[in-house]
Amino acid sequence: MVHFVGAGSGAPDLITIRGMQLLQKADVVIYAGSLVNPELLHYCAAGTEFHNSAEMHLEEVLAVMQRAESEGKTTVRLHTGDPSIYGAIREQMDALKSLGIAYDVCPGVSSMYAAAAALKVEYTLPEVSQTVIISRAAGRTPVPEKEALAKLASIGATLVLFLSAGQSEAVQAALMQGAYTEATPCAIVYKASWPEEKVIRGTVGSLVQMAEENDIRQTALIVVGDVLGDDYALSKLYDKHFTTGYRKAED
Repeated sequence: MVHFVGAGSGAPDLITIRGMQLLQKADVVIYAGSLVNPELLHYCAAGTEFHNSAEMHLEEVLAVMQRAESEGKTTVRLHTGDPSIYGAIREQMDALKSLGIAYDVCPGVSSMYAAAAALKVEYTLPEVSQTVIISRAAGRTPVPEKEALAKLASIGATLVLFLSAGQSEAVQAALMQGAYTEATPCAIVYKASWPEEKVIRGTVGSLVQMAEENDIRQTALIVVGDVLGDDYALSKLYDKHFTTGYRKAED
């Protein structure tokens, strides 16, 4: 059996209880060494076999899984954050299915949520933004043309960019082709929830300067949108003049 486990955003105590328990029971752990906090490996039992997938290609990862399965061992494939976001798990799951190897997925706490916690913001605010777009800038790995960053920016919703901190100039230019302006609030969150976490606030107009002055090129999220500002409407959920399914509005 292979368990795909979301390691969480970085802090060892932000892995789920289920994920921790799966690590404790694992015979073999294949972990994304370039991104996963190695402190998480301390949850594993003595004698656990470790493989750093940062140094492996897909066929090597699958070979380890296949060998472990033939030996009746349990494998944990430990991915950063939540494996459904830029985790490259689909290709692994499809290969396991073709090999007849059972697998499941344990969700994790994405770095986008740890970034919101670090920023002390809510991504969805009444009358400001009710939509969150998760994307990245095109680089060595392209994005579909219909999802070009400038097109996504035309909506003006809350935008969370992964894998883009090293392309601040291109990101800034694309954002300003859309609904964002130089004054639109923007933030860079480096290694959210790690001990070395860094939060830099500014505007779209200062994005390049923010990245360059703090020498941030990777392992960071860019968050853009007016939810980072101060203006918003109060929620109807707790408005005493608003009737819900659990209480009546007061006069």
